[in-house]
Amino acid sequence: RAAKPSAVPRVGRSEEPARDDAAVETAEEAKEPAEADINELCRDMFSKMATYLTGELTATSEDYKLLENMNKLTSLKYLEMKDIAINISRNLKDLNQKYAGLQPYLDQINLIEEQVAALEQAAYKLDAYSKKLEAKYKKLEKR
Repeated sequence: RAAKPSAVPRVGRSEEPARDDAAVETAEEAKEPAEADINELCRDMFSKMATYLTGELTATSEDYKLLENMNKLTSLKYLEMKDIAINISRNLKDLNQKYAGLQPYLDQINLIEEQVAALEQAAYKLDAYSKKLEAKYKKLEKR
């Protein structure tokens, strides 16, 4: 037979008397499962809960292992970067020392360059003077 929905009392409203008492059926009393069924269901629940918690703890443990490995790799990278920075610093000091050793020669080159420029100016002046002398000589020669 088809079960009809049982009447649910309305909260906060006054209950009205049932108009058709024959149409309302009473719900059958709920039966509790047998003791063996409850024990089996509890064992099943605890087994599944243990499996779930084991999975959660395993996942968390794996996450921590991953973080540990990432930290180790990061630490190694920082050590490599430290070694590179130390090498760069050492090379920069060597380069500065070499530059300081070359500085007297660079100063001499600058001095020679200034002297060559002065000599070049003197040569231009001498050339201009010799051209004036030549022009005067040719003028005197024509007379």
